[in-house]
Amino acid sequence: MTRLFPILVTGGAGFIGSHACKALSLAGYLPVTVDNLSTGHADAVKWGPFVNADVRDQSALGETIREHGIKAVMHFAASAYVGESVDRPVFYYDNNAGGMISLINACVGTGIEQIVLSSSCATYGTPADCPIRENTPQAPINPYGRSKLMCEEMLRDCSAAHGLRFAALRYFNAAGADPEGELCERHDPETHLLPLALQAASGQRGPLQVFGTDYPTRDGSCERDYIHVSDLARGHVLAAGYLAAGGPSTALNLGSGTGHTVFEVLAAIQRVTGAPVPHKQARRRPGDPPSLTADATLASETLGFRTERSGLEQIISDAAPSFGLADARKARDGRHAAE
Repeated sequence: MTRLFPILVTGGAGFIGSHACKALSLAGYLPVTVDNLSTGHADAVKWGPFVNADVRDQSALGETIREHGIKAVMHFAASAYVGESVDRPVFYYDNNAGGMISLINACVGTGIEQIVLSSSCATYGTPADCPIRENTPQAPINPYGRSKLMCEEMLRDCSAAHGLRFAALRYFNAAGADPEGELCERHDPETHLLPLALQAASGQRGPLQVFGTDYPTRDGSCERDYIHVSDLARGHVLAAGYLAAGGPSTALNLGSGTGHTVFEVLAAIQRVTGAPVPHKQARRRPGDPPSLTADATLASETLGFRTERSGLEQIISDAAPSFGLADARKARDGRHAAE
């Protein structure tokens, strides 16, 4: 396979970054990971070189870019827990906004002009209408969302000043796992709904806490748009190709376009795995909007992006084996075929 060119992947040892590295490699790129392993895993770096460094270390970034002949950047390295950001706002601004400043300086200093940014639907805050379009006002309600919006604004300003071209991908709830089983979701501490629910269903933890049951949704629990991490990774590869072909700077939503409440997710887990999810009600968390769902039409028009594995039951089926749970439907089908 002919290598197109090397791409620097900051945070490439993390959940989404590692899946993006695999997708880049399959598409013919060479992913070069920079990660300080504060939340990532060295054993998830399998498709290219690894540099153990903090994204805020501008000197290390510059050296890596020059040494590997980097032509473009995918920027995943950031802290990404809404609740933690409320408790530790300075840390989030330092790590997320500070990391963006360091990366931009390194890119400008080495002539890199293409950046794919891992942004977030958290930049929209609590939108008045769903599904959310890219022209929906960005009014984040927590430090995490504000730090991501700062990153977008920095890129817009530096695009005008330095000729950077960027794709800010505002994605919704990443979930699932690599279908081939080479990668999975591993956070410590874990805060994402799907792995927490699967851990509860498999007995690896106590009952799941459902934060808020009085939201203005179908069943009172929060509603989110879940996108398979493999679809998300493919969207990043498409964005890299778009910029490589000379595409202008853009901001795009990546999501499935379908919302699911917490209780709907729990019911789907039981349908897929046969295991109920023990749960209990808890108070709302600060900074949680009632509903977030995407309109990804612009990503489709701009990148040709389509989701392939983002049906809720498919997401659960791919993730369940990592938690010792099988797809009960497949087991039943196998038994029936044997009979």
